[in-house]
Amino acid sequence: MKLRDRMAYVTGAASGNGAAAARALAAQGAAVAVADVQTDAAEAVAADIRAVGGRALAISHDVADEGSWREGIERAVEALGPLRILVNNAGVGGSGLDFEDETLDAWRRVQAVNLDGVFLGCREAVRRMKEGPPASIVNISSVFGIVGYAGTHAYCASKGGVRLLTKSLALYCQRQAYPIRVNSIHPGLVKTAMTDGPADGSRAQAFEGFRRQMIANTPMARIGVPEEIASAVVFLASDDASFMTGSELVVDGGLIAH
Repeated sequence: MKLRDRMAYVTGAASGNGAAAARALAAQGAAVAVADVQTDAAEAVAADIRAVGGRALAISHDVADEGSWREGIERAVEALGPLRILVNNAGVGGSGLDFEDETLDAWRRVQAVNLDGVFLGCREAVRRMKEGPPASIVNISSVFGIVGYAGTHAYCASKGGVRLLTKSLALYCQRQAYPIRVNSIHPGLVKTAMTDGPADGSRAQAFEGFRRQMIANTPMARIGVPEEIASAVVFLASDDASFMTGSELVVDGGLIAH
């Protein structure tokens, strides 16, 4: 129970990596705010946590909306206690269009959720964490925030931004003598709704080709599961990672090791 009496706010927590992280944090004693635009699914995750004796609250939250951040965290603090852990997990994939066919609206939507949302969350967290006890911000980036992949231009740009925002903020917090560690996690291909891809049509075939190529290039020759990302989240959120800030933790089955 290494996270007992700490409140964790997890975005995109209604499914996939976010839901796994919320459950794993709760299993270690954290009170968890399960934040997501999918309110009913978030409530189901929170109910699962409460059913096994944990503390959890579902919060309707659009990470691209500035007011949603203020309102969501305020509600979580009132119900669950001071913010000690923020997991910026919410994210979307790209349009799947060729680069020369990409629209500005589609590009901006990816940046709004994947990068602007992380900025807004970090800013709100720092404002609340800077005068409190030791705290941790964990930003979920991607291996495609470190290396590029053809056809994922908007996604790569957003996740690369998360990677360097994390490092910059970590240095800022240390310079200001704030008790806040800031680290990023870079998953490879993980079994989630996003990586299931489209259900049918030409885009589904293209995505299946991408998935097969990713597995073929992964030394461990498989897709990861959300619980493996959640374990990394718990580690970075806990005092086990007390000498880590500005770090990038790659969880990808060896994909970018070669």
